[in-house]
Amino acid sequence: MSTQWTNPCAALAAMLVLLLGAGSAAAQPVFGNPSPTAGSETSQRANAAADQAIYKPVEYVNRGMQGPALVVIPGDVKSNNASFVQKFGPNNIADYAELELSQANFTVLERSNLGHLLQEISLAYNLGDTNKARETMKIGQLRTTKWIVKFDILKAEQIAENRQGFDGRALGSIFGSLIGGTGGAVARTGVGSVQNSEATGVWLIGMRYKIMDANTTEQVAQGYQELKMEVGAASTSVLGVSQSAKGGVGLDTMVQRLVQTAVYDIDSKYK
Repeated sequence: MSTQWTNPCAALAAMLVLLLGAGSAAAQPVFGNPSPTAGSETSQRANAAADQAIYKPVEYVNRGMQGPALVVIPGDVKSNNASFVQKFGPNNIADYAELELSQANFTVLERSNLGHLLQEISLAYNLGDTNKARETMKIGQLRTTKWIVKFDILKAEQIAENRQGFDGRALGSIFGSLIGGTGGAVARTGVGSVQNSEATGVWLIGMRYKIMDANTTEQVAQGYQELKMEVGAASTSVLGVSQSAKGGVGLDTMVQRLVQTAVYDIDSKYK
C-alpha cells in the first residue's frame, strides 16, 4: 500500500500548494501605471474622482430568473444638443443595452448576428407593420423572439451653471495704499497674488424604453428615467503656487447608467 499521504505535514503542505495555485489562477489581471505622477497627491485625487465614475455592475433583482428572448433595435436620439448628438448615435446606446440585458439574464439576440435583417426589423416595428414583423420573425433564431426593445434619448440639456471666484488684486492695492512703505508693497504682492475660481454645470439626461411584442408590434410596456450629470472645475493660485481640478461624470457614463436604470426597471417589473 502506498505511504504517500501517511505524513500529515506533507499532506497539509500539498493541500496549501494546491489552494495557493488555484487562487493565483483565479486572480484578476493587474496592470501597471506608467504615468510619471503615479502615486503623487495629484494622482491620488484624480484617481479618487475617477473611481466615482468607473463602471459598476448592477445587482438585478431577478437575475436568477431567465428572461424572454429579445432583440434590441437602435432607438432615437431626440435631443437638440449638438455636442450630445455628435457624440452618440442609436447604435452606441443599443450596445450598452445588449450588455446590460445580458447581465440581467435576458436571452439577447445580438444585432451583429442579424446582418441585413436588422434594418427590416427596425422599419417594421417603428412603423407598426404587423405583417412585415410576423414575416421577419419566422426566420432562423428570430422565431423564438418574444420582445423587441428600444431605448430613446429624449432629453440632454444643461439646465444650470454657477460660477464664483476671488481676485485679490483690487484688495491688495487697497492694503498697499493703507499700509504704505515696504509693508504695503509686501501686502500688495501677497494679497494681489490670490486667485480663486470655481464653476459647476448640471445637465439633465432622460431616456425612454419601449418593449414591443415581437409578433404583433404592439407596445407591451414603456418607462422613462432621468439622471443629473454634474461637471465642475476649481482652481487656486497664491504667490505663484497653483492648484486646479476638473471633472465629473461624462456623457458615456451617463448613458450607460441610464441604460442600467432602465434595465433594472424592466428586470424588476416585466420578467
